[in-house]
Amino acid sequence: MQKNSLQGKNAIITGSTSGIGLGIAQALAAQGANIVLNGFGDSQEIASLKDEFTRQYGIQAIHHPADLAKPEQITDLIQESTRQIGHIDILVNNAGIQYVANIEDFPVDRWDAIIAINLSSAFHTTRLVLPAMKSRGWGRIINIASAHGLVASAQKSAYVAAKHGIIGLTKAVALETAQSNITCNAICPGWVLTPLVQKQVDDRAAQEDISVEEAKRALLSEKQPSGEFVTPAQLGALSVFLCSEEAAQVRGAAWNMDGGWLAQ
Repeated sequence: MQKNSLQGKNAIITGSTSGIGLGIAQALAAQGANIVLNGFGDSQEIASLKDEFTRQYGIQAIHHPADLAKPEQITDLIQESTRQIGHIDILVNNAGIQYVANIEDFPVDRWDAIIAINLSSAFHTTRLVLPAMKSRGWGRIINIASAHGLVASAQKSAYVAAKHGIIGLTKAVALETAQSNITCNAICPGWVLTPLVQKQVDDRAAQEDISVEEAKRALLSEKQPSGEFVTPAQLGALSVFLCSEEAAQVRGAAWNMDGGWLAQ
């Protein structure tokens, strides 16, 4: 794959001020794509992050603070991004939240928030960017699902439901765009040491009175045979491939990068 393969393309990555989304944004920027960052965080840190993107990669980088639980803010994200950097060529739906509880104890507001942010937001962003992609004759949509989009775990009913839904949405969009130069695929990571997973590790360490390192090893040993976390950089590299012409016939895939989780 040639360097700067995405020169002149514009990409939105939701939930990209840290973790997986940030790793994907960095990988796309390294190939020349202009970047719309989205997510919460300290305003000064986000401003520094934007400057770092511009300085390191020589691309245009902006930030939009849309709350993806609110459709009207998603509309503003797309409209303002288009106004500031131009047409959107690449959409990465990555934003997600988590809550862990048995289903009978699961707070209804937490269920609603997880479905809104982890699933419904991808519907809204996709429906808003597709018309322009179709008119320009090119587009790439990547949905960050999860190993939990393919298999379940206890106490994660909302997350599992949302991630299974994301894979279904991916397949439907892939079929609707099958005879165009627009592709839609899902990536299904295993354990990645994001802030979301770090909280689970910390909670486990506290509950079981073990060290954080022991909690990490215990978490990995239950699901991920490699015993190693997937990295945001690895997911970024896969995203770059899915945006390439070499991946033009990868359509509707649910591509697991999970250290062997799904091989069991």
